[in-house]
Amino acid sequence: MTTAEKNHALYEIMCAEQDNFRKQLKSLPPEEILSRAYEYTVREDIVLAMEDAELTDAQADVLLAMDKPLSAVYNEFSNRDTSYMDIVADCITERADTELRIEQERREALRNLPLYPYPGDYAREHNELELYRESRRANVACRDAIDKAISENYRDNCLDCKAAVAQVVEQFGYERMLHICACTIRDKEWDGRISQDNIQWAHTVPIFEDNDGFGFNRRVDYIVDRSHPGLTDMFVKAARREYLLTQPLTPEEIRAEALNILAQFQDAREPNSPSGTHYAARVTPFFLERANGKAADMLGKFLPFQSLTFTTFTDHRGIYAVIAKHEDRSRKLRPVRASVLEKLQKPLSPTSPKHSARLREEER
Repeated sequence: MTTAEKNHALYEIMCAEQDNFRKQLKSLPPEEILSRAYEYTVREDIVLAMEDAELTDAQADVLLAMDKPLSAVYNEFSNRDTSYMDIVADCITERADTELRIEQERREALRNLPLYPYPGDYAREHNELELYRESRRANVACRDAIDKAISENYRDNCLDCKAAVAQVVEQFGYERMLHICACTIRDKEWDGRISQDNIQWAHTVPIFEDNDGFGFNRRVDYIVDRSHPGLTDMFVKAARREYLLTQPLTPEEIRAEALNILAQFQDAREPNSPSGTHYAARVTPFFLERANGKAADMLGKFLPFQSLTFTTFTDHRGIYAVIAKHEDRSRKLRPVRASVLEKLQKPLSPTSPKHSARLREEER
């Protein structure tokens, strides 16, 4: 829906609301009708002003979401001391901006609310029930946001995964979104439309059982269940990828890429560069998306070749590691000093298996 169409839709809604108000007035005694004549006139002028209003998409959306936008704008007007037509249009935008501020504050509160990973029984024992309940409400809202994002970004049999993930992250952040994703995948791992890669990942995320007194799993309340499982699987895969793009590469991931390049060198039977004078191995594109200068330097230190360079080739996509054909390709990766590795280490992620083990140890 275009901006103009949204403004027209809001005008039509206000017209219908005014028609209902008029019908209600007609059913009242004459004295009461007269006492509300001013309100009726102002509302008529608001509708008139709305006919030519040019609200932004965000302003129109927030008023369209209200049950009675005309009444809300009239209340905005009636609370002002100044008089009349010159501020009617201003009242519309002011009310919309107020709702936008409220919505933004609500979103920021949800985004900044910490994820509470423990079950209700643990929360009760540690006097943290309010934290548990607030986090649970946010989990349900995040579930709804994922369903909405999938629906709104699915067009022509294609899901814009990047846009859908960004829409949810903007509201809830990565930690809560990935927690909901992991809970959903675990609940649906029997479904053949869920990839094994996502299932394996979900089992690395620490998720505590949260059953009520009848043995019912409370986490079912925030399982993504209104979207097609295949689309949900695509969303989760994209969510994991977008999250990794925000994280620095670990020494283990850099070494794995070095092994990948070394294997490509060793698998080539003869020089395979376009000129036929060098051995070439393509660097994994996703590795390049995450790599910074330190990661690139570390990759070079792992590979034991003096002639190693990284370059591009005309008519070939990507970046390639290249070595001279006289290099000994049977060599193993170089060991990297522990002190260098320690500099690359990062704090444990709240979704890592080691972090989960630490939490279990603390509970004991």
